[in-house]
Amino acid sequence: MSHASMLKARRQRQTTKKLLDTEAKRAKRLAKEALAGPVVKKEKVKKEKVEKVKVEKVAKVKKVKLTKEEIGKQEAKKAKADAGKLGK
Repeated sequence: MSHASMLKARRQRQTTKKLLDTEAKRAKRLAKEALAGPVVKKEKVKKEKVEKVKVEKVAKVKKVKLTKEEIGKQEAKKAKADAGKLGK
């Protein structure tokens, strides 16, 4: 037997084996489906639509500039706090 004919025989064997395997798998799958019985369709459950409520936009509050007195009070508080930390 020549090398070429040997390769040809191998290819033929591979193709026939592949065809047989796929047919066996198909037969097995069909048998499984037949055992399962007829397909029962599930009823579709309709979801209730939820209405989206629009959120009213809140008007932006403008930042108010502090007066010189208020700025002075805040700085005095910070100075007191810093002095208390240094004393300990």
